[in-house]
Amino acid sequence: MEQGRNFTDLALGLISAQSFPAIVGIADHMLKSSDVLLVGYEKIGSGHCTAIVRGRIADVRLAVEEGAERAQQFGQELSTLVIPRPDPNLEKILPIGSLLAQLATGSRGHRLSSHAVGLLETRGFPAMVGAADAMLKAADVMLTAYETIGAGLCTAIIRGTASNTAIALEAGMAEADRIGELHAVMLVPRPLEDLDQSLPLAPALQKELRPLQLPLNLKQKETEPLVLQAAPQDTVSVETLPEAVPLEPPSP
Repeated sequence: MEQGRNFTDLALGLISAQSFPAIVGIADHMLKSSDVLLVGYEKIGSGHCTAIVRGRIADVRLAVEEGAERAQQFGQELSTLVIPRPDPNLEKILPIGSLLAQLATGSRGHRLSSHAVGLLETRGFPAMVGAADAMLKAADVMLTAYETIGAGLCTAIIRGTASNTAIALEAGMAEADRIGELHAVMLVPRPLEDLDQSLPLAPALQKELRPLQLPLNLKQKETEPLVLQAAPQDTVSVETLPEAVPLEPPSP
C-alpha cells in the first residue's frame, strides 16, 4: 500500500474481537482478501480490541465480511461496522487521525519487517513472561514487544523465520499452560507491510542500540536513557503459507 495516499472520500471499517492474537489474524486475512489499508488497533479493556481499516467502500465492505468469517473460524464473538465517507471531525478526534498522519509521513516501520510473527496470549502476566523465556530459549527468535488488553490478557510478540517461530510457539504454549492459562496463539508466516507496521515494538528496538557504558556519571543518568546492546538479527525472507494460522493448545 503506497504511502501518502489520499484518505478522503473513503470508507472506514471496524471489526472487534476478544483476543489480540485473534484480531491480528483477522486483520491479516482482511488485508490479503481486499485492497484496504490497516490503520491500526483500538484496545478498550476487558479483552476487547478492534482492527480499523480504510479503503474504497466496496473494498472495505468485502474486507469486513471476510474478517467476520475468519473471526467465526477462530471462535470469536465480534461486532463490525462500515462507515462510508466518515465525517472528518470523527477521524480528527479519534486516535485514528494520528495513525493516519503516521502513515502519510511514512514514520512507521522497522528492520524486522521480513520476519514471521508469532503471538502468544495468556491470562496472567507470569504465564506470559515464562512463555516468552521458553520461546527465546527454544529457537532463534526475538521478543519484540508484549501487549496487554485488559481482563488479565497479555500477548508476547516474537519475530523470526517461520520455522523458528513455530518451534518457539510450541515451547511457549507448553510453558504457559504449565504456569497459568494459555488463551490464544497465532502464527503469521508472511505479514504484509500494513500488518507489520501496526504491531507494537518495544522502545529499545525503535532506535539504534548502543553498548551500555560503565561507569556512569550523574549527568549521563539524568539526561540519557540506558539501552542495552541487542544481538544483531539477520534479515530473512519467509516462503511459506501466506495466511495467519492459530495453533492448537497442547492436549492435557
